[in-house]
Amino acid sequence: MANILKAPRGTMDVLPDKIDKWTYIEYTARETANLFGFKEIRFPTFESIDLFRRGVGETTDVVQKEMFTFTHGNSNFALRPEGTASTVRLVLSNGLYNDPMPLKLFYITSCFRGERPQAGRLREFHQFGVELFGTAEPSADAEIILLAKTMFNNLGIKGLRLEINSIGCPNCRKDYQNALREYFTSKQDGLCDTCKSRLERNPMRILDCKSPECQKIAEAAPKVTDYICDDCRTHFEAVQNQLKNLNVDFIVNTSIVRGLDYYTRTVFEFIDEKRGLTLCGGGRYDGLVSQLGGPELPALGFAMGLERLIMTMDEQGCSYETEQNKTVYFATIGDAASKKAAELALKLRTEGISAEYDLVGRSMKAQMKYANRKGFAFTVAIGDNELNSNTAELKNMQTGETIPVTLDDKIIEAIDNAIVKETMKELEETIEKDKIFNS
Repeated sequence: MANILKAPRGTMDVLPDKIDKWTYIEYTARETANLFGFKEIRFPTFESIDLFRRGVGETTDVVQKEMFTFTHGNSNFALRPEGTASTVRLVLSNGLYNDPMPLKLFYITSCFRGERPQAGRLREFHQFGVELFGTAEPSADAEIILLAKTMFNNLGIKGLRLEINSIGCPNCRKDYQNALREYFTSKQDGLCDTCKSRLERNPMRILDCKSPECQKIAEAAPKVTDYICDDCRTHFEAVQNQLKNLNVDFIVNTSIVRGLDYYTRTVFEFIDEKRGLTLCGGGRYDGLVSQLGGPELPALGFAMGLERLIMTMDEQGCSYETEQNKTVYFATIGDAASKKAAELALKLRTEGISAEYDLVGRSMKAQMKYANRKGFAFTVAIGDNELNSNTAELKNMQTGETIPVTLDDKIIEAIDNAIVKETMKELEETIEKDKIFNS
């Protein structure tokens, strides 16, 4: 019998002491996307299974092995395994293709794949993704890559390698598919059963197989860049020149094909050089909109996994720079002091300052211990003496420094000033650390 109190395999709970990491990354993603003119969208958790069969590709691992599917009535659905197909469906069903181009959209969402759980790869995972519609220009490819790089810079993540490739267009890819089919046919005894079934329908998917045997055979397979047409080659060269112009370092890796069938021309990955994990992947999918019943509309985008971002940031010791959300704690003795604390907390909250007070009936010592454990920046102790004099001490929990405050509206200004002072001190310390690090 399953343990109903345990999170399902491949999923995880996010507890209060970890949620700041998630909200910081989500905040940074939204701010970065907005800098580039992208607007947020949201779409359903499940869609028609045919959307992903047609959009992602029948021969992909995602569709063949990993989707969570279910039937309700006469309809077949799947939990979304990725965000691009849902975004295209959203664009088509809401007529956004009639908007001025380019159309810039982003999302922060959960996705579901029935993979074998491992570090940085869960069955329910979360993505920050961006999608750009309405331009076939190479500059758009570079812009999307630059957005991803800016996101990593804003998070403080270092040690990443950008790898790019061109997998051509449907016209020139036919010759490449034939070359792959001929090569893998001569090696098919060593392929896994899934790749044997792909040999006729889509031999390019063999390059993306996770089987070590198939990967070894694929090492000597024909390279896609030897088969792309002149237009695709010109496009790829223009992308590289634009990246060089923007001082974005990259290497060309001809083995990158990405794991989804909708990609065309430029594909790319940002890889953590230490662990070899892909933190971001994306590329062009110029034919997907029309493939799903819409107009001919070029498009491109990327997705990065939030779990892998957190894992990488923790390993690199990156700062999440979360604002102190537990700012002031009022420790009280007696009913009258508790009532006063409630009044003051309300005043502070109205001004956007986080404040709490005792709701459990603890002793003063227990309250101060609680405030310390919970990480409050400041505390104010209120008892009979403080009530009678209408004054108290605002204590900085980091330094132990105290300043007198009055138990009225003036406390707002005093706490504001204390917060500003502490923020400036932290900023100066950060600048000094950076000077030492860069010297």
